[in-house]
Amino acid sequence: MDGKVKKQQKRHQQKHSGPKAEKKKLKKQEGSNEEDERKRNPKAFAVQSAVRMAKTFHRAQDIKAKKHHIPLVDRTPLEPPPVVIVVVGPPKVGKSTLIRCLIKNFTRQKLGDICGPVTIVSGKKRRLTFIECNNDINTMIDLAKVADLVLMLIDASFGFEMETFEFLNICQVHGFPRIMGVLTHLDAFKNNKTQRKTKKNLKHRFWTEVYQGAKLFYLSGMVYGEYQTQEVKNLGRFISVMKFRPLVWQTSHPYVLADRMEDLTDPEKVRTDPKCDRTVSLYGYLRGTYLKNKGQVHIPGVGDFQVSDVNCLPDPCPLPDVQKKRGLNEKERLLYAPMAGVGGVVYDKDAVYIDLPASHVKQQEEEVRPTTELVQSLIDTHATLDAKMAASKVSLFSGSATLDSTDEEGLHEQRVWDPKIQRERRKVVFTEEKEDDDNSGSSDEDDDSEEVEESGGEEEQEVDENPDEDALSTFLKEARSQCNEKERGGAPPVKKQKLEEEIAEVPVFADSDDELEKRDSGHCSEEEEEEDEEDKNMSNIYISSISFGFFFSGIYIFTLSTGALCWKEGLQQKASEAFLRQQQAAPNLRKMVYGSVVAADDSEEEEEEELGGLFRVSRPQKSKKTQANALDCSHFKADLSHNWDLEEMLNSIRDCFVTGKWEEGQDAATLLKEDEELYGDFEDLETGQVHKSHSGRQDEGEVEDEEVQKNKRLEKKRRLKERFDSEYDDGEATYFDDLKEEMQKQAELNRAEFEDMDDETRVQYEGYRPGMYVRIEVPSVPCEFVSNFDPHYPVILGGLGSSEGNVGYLQMRLKKHRWHDRILKTRDPLILSLGWRRFQTIPLYHIEDHNGRHRLLKYTPQHMHCGASIWGPITPQGTGFLAVQSVTGTKTNFRIAATGVVLDLDKSVTIVKKLKLVGYPYKIFKNTCFIKGMFNTVLEVAKFEGASIRTVSGVRGQIKKALSTPAGAYRATFEDRLLMSDIVFLRSWYPVVVPQLYNPVTSLLLPVGQKDSWAGMRTVGQLKHDLGIRNKPNTDSLYKPVVRTQRRFNPLHIPKELQKALPFKSKPKQQQSRGKTPRDLQRPGVIREPHERKVIALLQALSTINNYKKKKAHTVQHSKHKEFLQQKTKQEEAKSKRQKELRKKLYRAMDQKDQKRSRSSLKGAPQES
Repeated sequence: MDGKVKKQQKRHQQKHSGPKAEKKKLKKQEGSNEEDERKRNPKAFAVQSAVRMAKTFHRAQDIKAKKHHIPLVDRTPLEPPPVVIVVVGPPKVGKSTLIRCLIKNFTRQKLGDICGPVTIVSGKKRRLTFIECNNDINTMIDLAKVADLVLMLIDASFGFEMETFEFLNICQVHGFPRIMGVLTHLDAFKNNKTQRKTKKNLKHRFWTEVYQGAKLFYLSGMVYGEYQTQEVKNLGRFISVMKFRPLVWQTSHPYVLADRMEDLTDPEKVRTDPKCDRTVSLYGYLRGTYLKNKGQVHIPGVGDFQVSDVNCLPDPCPLPDVQKKRGLNEKERLLYAPMAGVGGVVYDKDAVYIDLPASHVKQQEEEVRPTTELVQSLIDTHATLDAKMAASKVSLFSGSATLDSTDEEGLHEQRVWDPKIQRERRKVVFTEEKEDDDNSGSSDEDDDSEEVEESGGEEEQEVDENPDEDALSTFLKEARSQCNEKERGGAPPVKKQKLEEEIAEVPVFADSDDELEKRDSGHCSEEEEEEDEEDKNMSNIYISSISFGFFFSGIYIFTLSTGALCWKEGLQQKASEAFLRQQQAAPNLRKMVYGSVVAADDSEEEEEEELGGLFRVSRPQKSKKTQANALDCSHFKADLSHNWDLEEMLNSIRDCFVTGKWEEGQDAATLLKEDEELYGDFEDLETGQVHKSHSGRQDEGEVEDEEVQKNKRLEKKRRLKERFDSEYDDGEATYFDDLKEEMQKQAELNRAEFEDMDDETRVQYEGYRPGMYVRIEVPSVPCEFVSNFDPHYPVILGGLGSSEGNVGYLQMRLKKHRWHDRILKTRDPLILSLGWRRFQTIPLYHIEDHNGRHRLLKYTPQHMHCGASIWGPITPQGTGFLAVQSVTGTKTNFRIAATGVVLDLDKSVTIVKKLKLVGYPYKIFKNTCFIKGMFNTVLEVAKFEGASIRTVSGVRGQIKKALSTPAGAYRATFEDRLLMSDIVFLRSWYPVVVPQLYNPVTSLLLPVGQKDSWAGMRTVGQLKHDLGIRNKPNTDSLYKPVVRTQRRFNPLHIPKELQKALPFKSKPKQQQSRGKTPRDLQRPGVIREPHERKVIALLQALSTINNYKKKKAHTVQHSKHKEFLQQKTKQEEAKSKRQKELRKKLYRAMDQKDQKRSRSSLKGAPQES
């Protein structure tokens, strides 16, 4: 039992006291100082090996050089466009969930369906645009061209899928953006060891495809349908701080990733002709480079178009104000996704669109919605501004008669608060009744006036004589009842919807967006706070006010409100700080509406003094009101006329300071100089220290302390500078540093060139700059683009250069992708992605020979590049492209067929193919013969005179001249005499014409749900397969068994004269063949007797035994000889060993003797006594 129980080891107890612990604590506090270590033990830091040190130095320099990139001019605008983040992955891998989690992490908002681009504000200087990439190869190609960052989702439980590698290869061709991998479905692993192993394998494979050390995130699992908050937050942090290197194609072409599309076609035209071309406006952030108006753009999946108009709109998702703060508040966490139904207010060139769900519009009156009151009031507008101004009436007190600018006869409305039923009633007042009331009196005048004096309290009311005493009593009763209701906590008037002739109580809107935000968050201006105090002092008698103003891109929306709003208190400081900033942004709306603001203020004061012509109100707070109204925030403008950077403005106030010239003859510099000359320098006799004149007034101790502090600061700065120089400068500036500095200067020069211009003038010079939110109007768009519009597919407007709209011949270098299962055939249609375009064309593959000839290839080589010539859009040299054979559906095989680059843009390359012309000899004259069957006419022969020809057997020849008959025959000479069985052929080259096919892929024009089913021209093989046609081969092209008949050659005949001249060994030997031996000369056969046969048999047996014995004896002798040789070899080895030892001893003795002799010679010869 004791053996089974394992004894627990004693845990190590760290020492917390004692000399060792104190030493460790001291070391932790001070930190490791390398300089002290070097001083204490210099040998440990000495160079042990010069070779190893050189290798280490070279390796460090190589690593440093690898980090260097070619510096490019920074053309990033001050307000860069949002970073495009493309989320890619196979179906059902978690793309939409990841986008929703990231949006929730940045904006604290939940988004349902992910449709189109989703733009958010992620930080003070960065915005992000998320877009999901589906499994369509067209979408993958388009988004790879505009992506700044790719989030590549990988299902860890399944492994890598083909879509991941396809998108990686697409990115490699079109400029490699930043790529981050995200592993999902890690919660499917139940075993941690398997999970770690899978993570490692996937990471290293991902590094192989992207680069070593590429970032790979792990999303371990889901909680309530969302990824874990901390993991999403870490991913969001990496996205927020990531830096991007500009890609060549993106920085040289303007492009817009459209987040909104509007159809501007005349509805009447659409009604009469539903298939007519449409005029479409597309909205989005401009990226890349500057966009010129009236330029040419390409919409991938639609075609090329001419832009009719470009406008710059207010930014729907602006960056927050530049403030020194660590994060964003809730109002700055903006989210803009029009295609997904998020965004609220969207801007257009001549309108503002407000998007509210139907549930918001149909809410009841009693529902208070402070966040949507502005939008609700805009929706409820039923009349124009002129009609509302004409029908507007102002009542200075609630319940009093309205003041109308026109004296029209008819019905008038009077609002009265009924305390019994607790609601505001609309009383009808007739003009005739008013006139009758003016002529009649009332007996209740005295009582009512007494009540007014009693209720006046703090206010002294001066009442003029007026015959309209009945109206006055009614007014005072209503005012008193309202005051009592307010004191009891009665309900305020209920807000009602506004009709054409109604005036409802709605919030007083701000003059600008900033002011509206402040009021929503509880801020109010100084003027409104003071008015609020006055309302309290006036015993809760409301002053009606007309508030105008909400400003949208040059469109004024006015609302009429009665009653004061109960503002929040305690925020006067923030409102006063925002006062000056509001003057710069908000126009003087009151002056625009009312004309002269001063006149309106005067009339308002008069109306305050004499209310309705009944009585005057005298208030002690009137002076305060006047002071508050003296500064009109809508009228005041900050004085910006003084530019304090100018030397003239500085000189104008220079004499206002101590160092200036106060009066004539009293210059500060002159007076100081006189004081210095008066007192001069002096020497302290006790210390011997000499004090200068400027320091004579200071205390000696203070001077010393100041000098010590100054020296300390200088020493600290010097150390910091030395450390900075040692880390970054490397002693002296390198060529790379000079290049970076030059690029930095160029970037600053680019920014400063148009910095002082306004946007309108600047756009005329350089075009619309990147970062602007633009509206691009495109005419003549096919109607299918609008009718079959699907927000899940991206719409990209790619700007084209001056020559990129033309179509011509292109020479390219192409290589079949190593993962594609089949080689490509010449003249088979191929879909290319080149520049912004996706189009189908017919390429011709060729290879360049050593003599510069471009020889046509029937198929692409297996593992090497070849040339390709196509008819397609002109694209700059060096632009990469990729080829696919089909974009329809998803196939099991790898879809990228080939990749390559554009080499040339002209038709100078002539592609030729080999052509063999065959002829047969019909007359032979020694080395000359007549050939027929190769040509048809004399003219054809004349073209090929002097051409080299050849026979199948290898005899070379040349065409000499055409013959008259038969037609096409010619005379030729050869190296040797031909036979009638020889075949003569002529090897020629025939030029091939490149087919002119350019068929753009119009996938966005297909119906919804079928956008991945675009089919263009089919290959011959596909046509035969689809139509069920069996190929009938040419019988001459079929392989046949080769039957070679044996040829019998005549014997070699050498003339007798030649035989005489030949040497003996070369002469033919004249040996006559022997005939048959005659029968009589043949030897007869011997017939033995039986006794002889027995003797011969015995002799054969004895010879056989003898031979066997000899063989056996030879074998034994051979084995003995072998043993003897082995023994002899051993003896020789032993002998050589003994001799070697003897020689060693001999040499050792000789060496000792020599050493002894040399020592004795050094000591000198012994002296003889």
